Amino acid sequence: MDEPIPRYIVWSTDQVDQSSPFQRKWLIQQILLHGRAEDVARLDLKEIESLLDQVKLPAFLRNFWKDYLEHVHAQS
Repeated sequence: MDEPIPRYIVWSTDQVDQSSPFQRKWLIQQILLHGRAEDVARLDLKEIESLLDQVKLPAFLRNFWKDYLEHVHAQS
């Protein structure tokens, strides 16, 4: 995501240093929680998969992503 981050995703700051692993992980968490379909579509599935167990998500959302990623792997 090189364009400005929408306020409905991040409302507490104007800037996120995406080169910082901590801030990047936090941004992905925010996108998974508050982003729209087009925001999530810009994310890399491999990055989501690598961070899924590290970000704080409700169980239903974490389970959705685990199931979805299993489905994607089964298709390839």
